[in-house]
Amino acid sequence: MMKTIKKLKEHSPSTTELMNLDYKFQPELTVKLDETKSEFDQSVINEIVLWKTNRYAQLSIETLNLVNKIDPNSDAIDLDLTHKVLTNLLKTKGVRLPMASTILRFRNPYIYQIIDQRVFRLLYGYELKLKEYINDNNINENINRYLDYLIELKNTCDEYQIPFTESDRIFYAYDKKVNKKNIN
Repeated sequence: MMKTIKKLKEHSPSTTELMNLDYKFQPELTVKLDETKSEFDQSVINEIVLWKTNRYAQLSIETLNLVNKIDPNSDAIDLDLTHKVLTNLLKTKGVRLPMASTILRFRNPYIYQIIDQRVFRLLYGYELKLKEYINDNNINENINRYLDYLIELKNTCDEYQIPFTESDRIFYAYDKKVNKKNIN
């Protein structure tokens, strides 16, 4: 039987007890949104949506600095920097490989593209399986999987003469067209 406040008459909580409960959902973003006094714009709405869906990822200053070390105009991947950036991103609550690759793709689409279920399935013929919990071994597995994915994606782009900078979008749309029944 579900407990409700009205069914707890013999153990009814006091107002003091209720007021002293600790609310821990998205604490940094909750405070930020609670303190928003300006008119709402799309960025505030986006943060509210992210708060509600529990998809907000607060990056550390160190991680942001590492992301910003990526040259947005480079056409050559710096493997050491990429490994450091991905390690920090994947250690961030709310960031898994698809989100980390999205951040990298928007930083430099010449060397990074988004890894997602659709494009992965289209390239490899099977579903992308990621571990639910992140630890040091999983992080390295994820990084290696992503780097292998980028090589496979680049090779496929060369084969079909697809611009690498647009490949995540092109192959995503193509998968939607050819795999309609397998929509995630």
